[in-house]
Amino acid sequence: MRRTNVTGVALITVMLVVALAAIIATQMLARLQLQVQRTTNINFNQQAYWYAMGAEAFAKRVLFTAFNKEKDTTHLGQVWAQGKTTYPVDYGEISGEITDLQACFNLNALRTPPENGSANKKAPSRVAFEKLIVALNLEGVDNFEAEYMADALSDWLDADTSIVSAGGAEDNDYAAKEFPYYPANNYLVSVNELRVIEHFSIEVINALKEHVCIIPNSNLYQVNVNTISQETPEILQAMLSMSREDAEQALSAKEQDGFKDIKEFFELPEISKLKMTEDQKQRFVVDSEYFKLKATANFNNSYFQLNSTLYVADNNKISVISRTIGRD
Repeated sequence: MRRTNVTGVALITVMLVVALAAIIATQMLARLQLQVQRTTNINFNQQAYWYAMGAEAFAKRVLFTAFNKEKDTTHLGQVWAQGKTTYPVDYGEISGEITDLQACFNLNALRTPPENGSANKKAPSRVAFEKLIVALNLEGVDNFEAEYMADALSDWLDADTSIVSAGGAEDNDYAAKEFPYYPANNYLVSVNELRVIEHFSIEVINALKEHVCIIPNSNLYQVNVNTISQETPEILQAMLSMSREDAEQALSAKEQDGFKDIKEFFELPEISKLKMTEDQKQRFVVDSEYFKLKATANFNNSYFQLNSTLYVADNNKISVISRTIGRD
């Protein structure tokens, strides 16, 4: 009887050991499969990354080729301005689009002291930004709202903690929020940063996106009249305080190859009647230095997006001055 009991206990023990071994083996197999899949995903993502970096290298070559042929002008008839282009590659595709960052209003231009050092006189870039917002004809957005938005953006950009005007906001304003934070007091890195700045609504930000851009670490206030789209005359309208009709007429006067020099632009009837000062004329050019590449790469089921800012120096040397990963 005792021997039967001992045999039964031994059998149960063996079964428990086998069951435990099976559980351990199953767990090890599951973890191994997870590690294999994780390694595969990393390899796929890495390949997608290198595809995107390849698109960046190709974009630099395209810009070099364009400006090697035409050193003094930048226009929408050049090879870089062909819009979004897609190339098939093994197990995926690469897409890229180059845009001119001087064909839009640089929001970082508001990081500029008041004109002539006077606290009561707004900088030209600040005035133009207010007029740009008003020119968008958004419901409920008038001169008063535009001024408040410009105040808040100026405070976000400037290095001090003093409020520039009634609509401004500094440390105390942002720290008092339900989820507190501090203003950057530095240059913007993305247009989407407007979402955390006082007075800017989603409707205003979405409307501005077609007209504004970011030049990293630069308050350059200068646009290329050859690359401003005819669909965004509000930029000229704001910078020159002119009517929308005149701005549209001036932009339609350029041919595919644009103006050969800036004097052609200034001689247009719509522009010459404005009696521009020399300081105003310095804000317009026919060549550009800053460009943005939006590159996306797909490899198997992996997706990678790269946004690169490219700078073209006087000697046609092209360098990457910023990179961001993900949707901008």
